[in-house]
Amino acid sequence: MFPFRGRPIQFETFNLIFRALSYRNYRYYYYGQSISLIGVWVQNIAMGWLVYRLTGSALLLGTITFALQIPSLFITPFAGVLADRWDRKKIIILTQVLSMLVAFSLAWLTLTGRINVGMIIVLALINGVILAFDTPFRQSFVPDIITRREDLANAIALNSSLYNLARFIGPPIGGLLIAWVGEGWCFFINGITFFAVIAGLLAIRIQKKLRKPRFGSITSQLKEGIGYAWSFRSLRYLIILVALSSFFGLPFQALLPLFAAEILGGDSQMLGFLTGALGAGALTGAFYLAAKKNTLSIPLGTFKTSLLFAAGLAVFALSTITLLSMAALVLVGFGMIVHFNSTNTLIQSIADEDKRGRVVSLYSLTFMGITPLGSLLAGALAEYIGVPYTVFAFSLVCLASALAFGHRVRTIYTSLARKIISAD
Repeated sequence: MFPFRGRPIQFETFNLIFRALSYRNYRYYYYGQSISLIGVWVQNIAMGWLVYRLTGSALLLGTITFALQIPSLFITPFAGVLADRWDRKKIIILTQVLSMLVAFSLAWLTLTGRINVGMIIVLALINGVILAFDTPFRQSFVPDIITRREDLANAIALNSSLYNLARFIGPPIGGLLIAWVGEGWCFFINGITFFAVIAGLLAIRIQKKLRKPRFGSITSQLKEGIGYAWSFRSLRYLIILVALSSFFGLPFQALLPLFAAEILGGDSQMLGFLTGALGAGALTGAFYLAAKKNTLSIPLGTFKTSLLFAAGLAVFALSTITLLSMAALVLVGFGMIVHFNSTNTLIQSIADEDKRGRVVSLYSLTFMGITPLGSLLAGALAEYIGVPYTVFAFSLVCLASALAFGHRVRTIYTSLARKIISAD
């Protein structure tokens, strides 16, 4: 009997981690995305390697990331307001169709030999505009298919696990495909995978809800949301931490091709392994979050993992040993995903219901809109002082911001506790 004693506990843990999958609509959403996101990561690594192969420039690698993410800086806040007005499901389907067309365009241009860096930048910019609209609609869509409030944090963590599972699986596949068939077929495969997520979205059935009438212009509602987030100290501290981590912490991803080729002496497969190591850590962090029951421990966990993220990034920046670099990226991935997802959960838990969409769009803005500015700065700075020293300097800023946030943990814990008590 003894070999079976652990099974009920393991089964209970499995149900705890994947409890959001008990919702029919969420299952369609989750499984459709599980295929599509792998294709997206195959495309991402192929695009980075193609730019590096064509130019060998750190600045242009940063420029591609800048073009992909900069539209979020201008569009995401307004899209957050629109996500409270328009049909979320229809808009998400539209953004997936448009992203599919971009992938097929990249494939056609690359396979026919017409592609150049200028075209890649333009298509990355178009994709960035699509993503800027898609993100707030996608994030605010989850509560539409998760009807019990207590399962929302689990659904957010599972979304993250899905994204990072794709980050873990997609890049090594992409690295192999680049070596075997070239970047063009990577783009084509990504285009095909969008059919899965579109089919999943079409299968979702949601009861139409009566939306509260919105008074005032989009601009006035946006100003109201910004004013609310800034005046609420806990929200302000969380958003500032994410902004600094995004600006100085996340740009290292745009420079991974240079680490793979010039620091570690590898090729496209090395790039896939590095990105896969980052994804493995992030995936572990996402499952770690999904298994957590006690939300009151999240503020302190956010502080600890922001420190882990900064420390791992510093080690990776200075490493010239492949195994050490991959181990450091596992720590970076774990710290990054727990830090950012914990912040997302705290923001959605603390913010008032009627302002949640706008506050979440501000989180998306700091997470996605600020990063391209940092990527552009990192690419330019790397041309002068080198890639390792650039990433190391940025990691020190992340470490300082994490330590400053540590003094604000008690304030956030108090806000969260009050919100939980008032909800009960």
